Amino acid sequence: MSEFFLFGLSSRRAEWLSARQAVVAENVANANTPAYRAKDVTAFDDTMQATALQMSGSNPSHLVASAGRDFGIDEQSQKPWDVTHSGNSVSLEQEMLKAGEISREYALDTSIVKSFHRMYMSTLKG
Repeated sequence: MSEFFLFGLSSRRAEWLSARQAVVAENVANANTPAYRAKDVTAFDDTMQATALQMSGSNPSHLVASAGRDFGIDEQSQKPWDVTHSGNSVSLEQEMLKAGEISREYALDTSIVKSFHRMYMSTLKG
């Protein structure tokens, strides 16, 4: 076993969270800059869909997931916040919400990796 998929996935997610935090910090730094447009990073799920691994099997019926049913997940688009008269679209409240979300996601990511690492080390010790 050369690499565990969970560790690689966690590493990529941590990189994505770092990039998103940098963009949020840039938005906050430019909150008073005229005509500055708020930025955000492409969602991690979209990034993973673009680089998804495909499963393979010896028979097509081996890979039928949930009997071919669609779960119908609804995605709601986020309402745009106000744009000021100077053309600046940064909302400090929205950016602080994003920063809190990033912090929670990073904490969850690291706790999952710690748990997996503890489980892996306990199997090695025997």
